[in-house]
Amino acid sequence: MRLIRRRREVEAEIAGEAAAAAAVTAPPADPDLEAAAFFDVDNTMMRGASIYHFARGLATRGMFTTSDLFKFAVGQAVFRLRGNENPEHIAVARETALAFVAGAKVDDVVRLGEEIYDEVMADRIWGGTRALAQSHLDAGQRVWLVTATPVELARVIAQRLGLTGALGTVAETRDGIYTGRLVGDLLHGPAKAEAVRALARREGLDLTRCTAYSDSANDLPMLSLVGHAMAINPDTELREHAKQVGWPIKDFRTGRKATLTALPIAAGVGAVAGGVAAGIALRRHYRPHL
Repeated sequence: MRLIRRRREVEAEIAGEAAAAAAVTAPPADPDLEAAAFFDVDNTMMRGASIYHFARGLATRGMFTTSDLFKFAVGQAVFRLRGNENPEHIAVARETALAFVAGAKVDDVVRLGEEIYDEVMADRIWGGTRALAQSHLDAGQRVWLVTATPVELARVIAQRLGLTGALGTVAETRDGIYTGRLVGDLLHGPAKAEAVRALARREGLDLTRCTAYSDSANDLPMLSLVGHAMAINPDTELREHAKQVGWPIKDFRTGRKATLTALPIAAGVGAVAGGVAAGIALRRHYRPHL
């Protein structure tokens, strides 16, 4: 178990460094270069899981069946309940994340991400969370998304929202095509904290002046790394922790929206959710053309 734990720590460090290196940065007009904000995506910035919505967009294009979509939503819920502590589920998560991109062209994933964001995701952005991000931008601070979703899709979301950039799971590419291997591991849990730490070193950020936002206790390593943290639409564990340590809590869910959020449960590992269904779809659609 010690060897497994150490291997996961090393992979988290590698994933964090890779995510920081892949982040797109754009300085604000009147910069406060030492402070920044970091936002989780699934159920924090967006209702539901971004990769689930991406898979739905693929489904509307006839790239896989509703049965595939259902299976992958169930798998996502299982990971939410048990994947955080079970090495076997972590391994499955990694494999399905690889399935998401293996053999696909980077340009195709980016193009589809842009189309599907505009069609499916844009109206699922939480207005309250978006306003919080804008308040940091207005203060001259840079704002990054931090998510297990593949970095290409994360960048699309960040660009559409006018944010600085995104830290996401980095998949290895060769000649513009995904090899089916990850650089490090999924950007999940401790790997998110490693990515933020690596970005802070690169950008000269003072983490005590930075702020992080998330809905999930899986992100406690990231939330605990910065000087200011806020729980957004929190799960039970994060809500209790936030109360204990005095972090502010914002819940933008009301009535039907709260129910909709719970249906495609955000695993904290968006790549898990989209791995099976979206991977099947992309391979079916693009491999004959590679």
